[in-house]
Amino acid sequence: MFSGVYIQVPFCQSKCTYCHFATGVFPRELMAPYVDAVANEIRDHEQMYSASALALPVGAPDTIYLGGGTPSLLPADDIARLLSAVRQAFPTRREWREITLEADPETVTQEKAGAWRAAGVNRVSLGAQSFSDAELRAAGRRHREQDTLRAVETLRAARFASLNLDLILGLAGQTAESWHASLGKLLALRPEHVSLYMFDVDEESHLGRELLEGGTRYGARRVPSEEEQAEWFDQACTCLSAAGYQHYEISNWALDGHRAIHNSKYWIRAPYFGFGSGAHSFNGRERWANAHDTADYVQAIRAGALPIEQRHSVTPHMALEEEVFLGLRLLDGINLSRIEAQYGVDLRPRLPRLMEAGAVTVEGDILRLIPARLAVSNEVFAELLA
Repeated sequence: MFSGVYIQVPFCQSKCTYCHFATGVFPRELMAPYVDAVANEIRDHEQMYSASALALPVGAPDTIYLGGGTPSLLPADDIARLLSAVRQAFPTRREWREITLEADPETVTQEKAGAWRAAGVNRVSLGAQSFSDAELRAAGRRHREQDTLRAVETLRAARFASLNLDLILGLAGQTAESWHASLGKLLALRPEHVSLYMFDVDEESHLGRELLEGGTRYGARRVPSEEEQAEWFDQACTCLSAAGYQHYEISNWALDGHRAIHNSKYWIRAPYFGFGSGAHSFNGRERWANAHDTADYVQAIRAGALPIEQRHSVTPHMALEEEVFLGLRLLDGINLSRIEAQYGVDLRPRLPRLMEAGAVTVEGDILRLIPARLAVSNEVFAELLA
């Protein structure tokens, strides 16, 4: 099984109201020291790990994903330097199946796009989020619809092999009409890959915290209901299918041959290396995360220390939960016989109730979520693992 490499770039131009990730707005002068630190962590990772009891993720990596934050904010030379560090650290990999860069539309230029391609990036994930300028303003986004249209044109001209466009369900002020308009404009651009995310109410985001506290800031009173979001999600599934997109994971659709190779590793529990502040890693038996505070992370790397902040072993019960939770996100489903034999459990007595409720289907050994219940999948996971 091949592993993957994830590189975290925490820098943003502004903090979106819905964001709960370990990112923030930093002075530009901090970018160079941070890139230095990440490049050093990548190159010296074997030496750093040798002094710890942690085992490195197994399997040669064949994908690289630069996420954030907004990696496209970095100077193009820094993107090339990070990718060069990965190639030096993993010299046995001659060809990389997929190298993805996350980008915000307003940061895409002809010069950057050309430099990204020259550095080896073959896939760009563009954070469109919405094609409504009013919704983008309410969410604290810097770009507008025209920026997304221009960015797609620029990336097409640079001949990237695959483009992904993100949309978010549940933004403040979103309506059925504006949602369908955004979806229609996305389909007109015909990206090879589409990701649709439902707004997650989380206390770590400005909007999520406001909703939990019953406040009115950040457009909290204008957030669509969960029922509306579920209905719009189902309608989007129908539209994307009719347009030729394969729905292969709860939030992801792809044209033939364009499934996200790197992200798929997370759903099948493949090992992966995480570099940068807040980046997570997995070796099959343990999960760990680097220091989320960027200054603490840089300081640790400069001292030659492993910058780990969190670490835990994955018990057999936790691994079982991950197999079910992550595996059922995939529309291909999970193999019951394999999981039951591997973990010594019997899941089948719990299935009739879920089948009667129209939540799952079983074909031979394969258990799948019913497509119409994808928007409420967490309830199915809880019932199955109770």
